[in-house]
Amino acid sequence: MNEFNEYVRESFSAFGDIVIRSMMGGYLVYFNGKLIGDICGNELFLKRTPTSDRLLEGLELRYPYEGSKTLMYVFDRFDDTDLIAELLEGMYEELPEKKAKKAKSK
Repeated sequence: MNEFNEYVRESFSAFGDIVIRSMMGGYLVYFNGKLIGDICGNELFLKRTPTSDRLLEGLELRYPYEGSKTLMYVFDRFDDTDLIAELLEGMYEELPEKKAKKAKSK
């Protein structure tokens, strides 16, 4: 894991379980089991939810990589722990539960 990924993990882990998984040249970021964003090119992109739209109003919106379908926030306020706590808690409530895998039929 690179330094930026470790920095994100350390910054967010005070608020819950953070898992960063390698995926297609980037990394997926999970908070307490829910996918909250991507890390691409040493930048963190968070999913848009009502909470992230409200708390991160005015931040630049970009696609994390060419061909991505979801518009996400670029997040760089790692020193604002109150903001991070409110953001992660709100996003967690608003994001869908992980879908259960369907049992394979025979």
